[in-house]
Amino acid sequence: MASTGHIELEVKLSLDPEHLALAEQILRARPDCEAGGQIELRNIYFDTPDFALNWQRMALRVRQKGSRFIQTLKTQGEFIDGGHRRMEWEWPLATAELDLSLLAATPLSGQADLNQLQPAFETNFERQVLMITEFGSGGDALAGGDALVEVAIDQGRILGGGRASPLCEIEFELKSGNPAVLRKLAVELAAAVPVFLNVISKAEQGYHLAGVTSAAPDIAGISSVYGFFRCLSACWLHEEPFPLGNADLSRVRQAAEAAGVSADFEKLVPQLSSDQPVNALIADGLLGRVQLAIAGAEGF
Repeated sequence: MASTGHIELEVKLSLDPEHLALAEQILRARPDCEAGGQIELRNIYFDTPDFALNWQRMALRVRQKGSRFIQTLKTQGEFIDGGHRRMEWEWPLATAELDLSLLAATPLSGQADLNQLQPAFETNFERQVLMITEFGSGGDALAGGDALVEVAIDQGRILGGGRASPLCEIEFELKSGNPAVLRKLAVELAAAVPVFLNVISKAEQGYHLAGVTSAAPDIAGISSVYGFFRCLSACWLHEEPFPLGNADLSRVRQAAEAAGVSADFEKLVPQLSSDQPVNALIADGLLGRVQLAIAGAEGF
């Protein structure tokens, strides 16, 4: 039952529920798409009473998938080419009981009192899986060659702290091949359906509901492109307006110019300076398209 850590690379998009069916229809219509199964997933996340794992930027869960149980440990990792790259360990379990012995050879060992672990929150959703096989055509975006991508279309709820919030996401996860294909697929979908490039994980959303103090929108970090994305996602989580004020957007403007979306970015700025929460800015699609374009220009 030993597991060695592997690198997980994915692009995660949040959508309004009314757009999810259209997004799935568009993806299914691709000639390179093969439909997989539809499954119900129940995920129980564990932490200590003082949330030591969260402060270490790790997430530990047990997933029930039909009659199967899987224990998973993830690190926060980094943001690259529009997606998350992080380490992940997985082990099959015989029951839903957490197996602490499996954590001995992971970075979590020695970082917390594992005997204090208890359920912290749940993420429960229905997942539709699609597989897309993209073949390189020699263009810039696919210069690295072919790729196999798993698309997970998730809809359900996050439960924590006696509260619930909707979960509505599409994740593109690289199984093999060229990482640039992930953002390419996301860009193509964003041209047809309003999306939001979200750097807040399901686990962070769960911790937020559970009452853990989550990072407030950081205006100081907006001077970097990742800081801009992180601030947008924090505003989305807290359902707050973007704290534009006198923020330094020069680095983000440079990225928008490099991506050829300067005009769209300048259209976006007045929206960001309004009193509307970021969640309300997703509907017309401009925000998501600009995010993905900038991510590509920055090599994220």
